Amino acid sequence: METRKIGKDAHIVVAGAGGIGCYVSGCLALAGRKVTFLARPRIEQALREGGLRISNLDGHDRLLAPDAVDASADPTVLAKGDVVLVTVKSGATEEMGKLVAAHARPDAIVVSLQNGVDNADRIKALTAPRPVLAGMVPFNVVQSDDGERPLHMHRASEGTVLIGPGVPGLAELLSAEGCAAAAHADIAGVLWGKLLFNLNNALVALADLPLAAELADRRWRFVLARQMGEALTAMKASGIRPVAAAGGAPPALLPSILRLPDWLFALLARRMLAIDGKARSSMWDDLQRGRPTEIDALQGAVLRLAKRAGTAAPTIERTAALVRAAERAGSGAPRLAPDAFD
Repeated sequence: METRKIGKDAHIVVAGAGGIGCYVSGCLALAGRKVTFLARPRIEQALREGGLRISNLDGHDRLLAPDAVDASADPTVLAKGDVVLVTVKSGATEEMGKLVAAHARPDAIVVSLQNGVDNADRIKALTAPRPVLAGMVPFNVVQSDDGERPLHMHRASEGTVLIGPGVPGLAELLSAEGCAAAAHADIAGVLWGKLLFNLNNALVALADLPLAAELADRRWRFVLARQMGEALTAMKASGIRPVAAAGGAPPALLPSILRLPDWLFALLARRMLAIDGKARSSMWDDLQRGRPTEIDALQGAVLRLAKRAGTAAPTIERTAALVRAAERAGSGAPRLAPDAFD
């Protein structure tokens, strides 16, 4: 897909101003891009009252003042966008796709910056003839507590946002201080590679542990390694080749790396452990707030693949069942131990 060149004066509408949406759009707005936040009323009010505070692991801490924020809960603002970044949770993909179809310009470029592997296809089915690209956000964002002003989004890990190819100038438009972006020729492989890491979101949520603390515990890494091994088997049987993040270990080696003794893992996986001590996962946040999780887009995607391929995925199936039980209980993170997966 090759389409018109996008310049840095293009107007960006961020459809879904949650943790990732606010962080990415905040960096873009601070870099001088024209950005409109399409947000739920609670977030719109917070942005108008206190603006948006953006910080990261590098020590940068910046404020986008309230009068510099263009935010609305009205989906008709989608019509402003030369580029629409979809950053809602996977469960809201169809809802947002229908809003984009109803309100965005016919020539708008739509980019999915969501967890999971099929959101771009789901959006495209609803928004044709608009070009739709898949994208991958590698980093974790910690959100401020409800009521905190200014609204604070902290990037708790590293990485470059990757998007599919075909739109000249788009990666440059979306690249800003604190949020580098680049095009990648095999974005499908990138999404499957990211999915392997996202299998850990559920473990962090079920353990009620910070991400760094959970990864530092070999017992939890064994559970993650089992999940990754099952996913890799299903991918191989389906002809899918996951792509490692830049500088990361080959996906096929990840289960073995995770099973290393704690001291050796800490030595060899320093990049994986370069995480803010407060970072958890969006799935943990969803359980704490009583919201539906993305379990169907993560573990669920692997289970569907394994079923088609005829491969086994008992650890992933058990993980998905435990998350769904926690959703039904509505009591937040259940603080399970690793032996709950045996």
